[in-house]
Amino acid sequence: MEAIRKQATRLREQVAKQQQVSPNRFVSYFLSLLHVLSSSDRNRCYLVLAPPVHSALRRWNCYSLWADNVAVLKQFGAGGYGGPDSLAADDLELRQHQKLEKLYISTRTAKHFQRDIVRGVEGYIVTGTKQVEIGTKLSEDSKKYGSENTCTSGSTLSKAALIFGRAHTEMEKERGTLVKALRTQVAEPLRAMVMESPLEDARHLAQRYDRMRQDTETQAIEVSRRQSKVRESLGSGEIIMKLEAAEAKLHDLKLNTATLGKEAAASMAAIETQQQRFTLQRLITLVEVERAYHQRVLEILDQLESEMLSERERIEVPFPASFSNSMPSPLPYEDTDGVLYVSHSSNGSTDKMSYFLGEVMLPYQAESDVELDLSIGDYVVVRKVTNNGWAEGECRGKAGWFPLGYIERRERVLASKMAEVF
Repeated sequence: MEAIRKQATRLREQVAKQQQVSPNRFVSYFLSLLHVLSSSDRNRCYLVLAPPVHSALRRWNCYSLWADNVAVLKQFGAGGYGGPDSLAADDLELRQHQKLEKLYISTRTAKHFQRDIVRGVEGYIVTGTKQVEIGTKLSEDSKKYGSENTCTSGSTLSKAALIFGRAHTEMEKERGTLVKALRTQVAEPLRAMVMESPLEDARHLAQRYDRMRQDTETQAIEVSRRQSKVRESLGSGEIIMKLEAAEAKLHDLKLNTATLGKEAAASMAAIETQQQRFTLQRLITLVEVERAYHQRVLEILDQLESEMLSERERIEVPFPASFSNSMPSPLPYEDTDGVLYVSHSSNGSTDKMSYFLGEVMLPYQAESDVELDLSIGDYVVVRKVTNNGWAEGECRGKAGWFPLGYIERRERVLASKMAEVF
């Protein structure tokens, strides 16, 4: 017995230093100790030491290591806590506990991921709201310049500024819609799920199970200790009664632990499934609203670019080379009852379709020596029209180029107005 005590003391010291001992070495030492003892001493040593070894492995989370050695350990049990039936039930309980631990870790990780999504989306909402304010101010300034510009060299920039301001107003509206969708369809639903009670209830249930499991292990150690006393006292009545009471309590604890473990595992599994599905759906929603926003902004930008390039082409259009070298001579005209018709003579014939009269509807400021200044109400004899929107003609004794869109064609003009043309 002295040798057993020494071996037991040594093993208890190893248990106390379990954080510095390899789990495999710990179990190997325990098994080797059982092998070298005699049959009767082996039973006593197992009954005393199996529960703390079991508990240490649980704290190490070495469930598989214990399960792998269950078959070896069964040969050392001789009833009570260490018997084959008890070990089989304990193996099932270990697997149940391992499953619950995995579910607990899974739901905790998913909860943290949901919090990360909420934090990220809320940061995007704050940034997006600020961008809406900045973009709205820019669009207002652009529209103000476009409507109040008094530039004397043309209105191209004013028109471009108005177009730019209107486009950015639409884009900021789309950004505001995106921010609202992120808040109501992603951040708020996920935050509500993180804080809702079903998840916390399931986690509390798992924690209750863990505490009850620890109580069961403590009671199992108590039963083993009383079984050892019964063997040493050769069947004392009072000790046997205490053993039976301890075994009955252990039996109830095991049943309650198993029931609570199944309930906690089912609850945690349901929460895990709900977390996975709901979080995935919120991520899909996040992608969809961002995709819709970027598609709409791309359409607005495409249209804006097209309109602004059109304005740039209008002021950068090249003039025919021949125009800079020679200007057409003034056109002949004929007066019939005070109404003037523009005409062009070629070989004694009159071609009234070659030239036409135009009335200026919009003012135009010449930007080069080859262009005409136009004022509203002026009349122009149009002698040439190009495919790029420019026309060549004469007004107030000067010939030059001007935008065709600034005039409207007139079939007849009072003769008194023609003096202003030539």
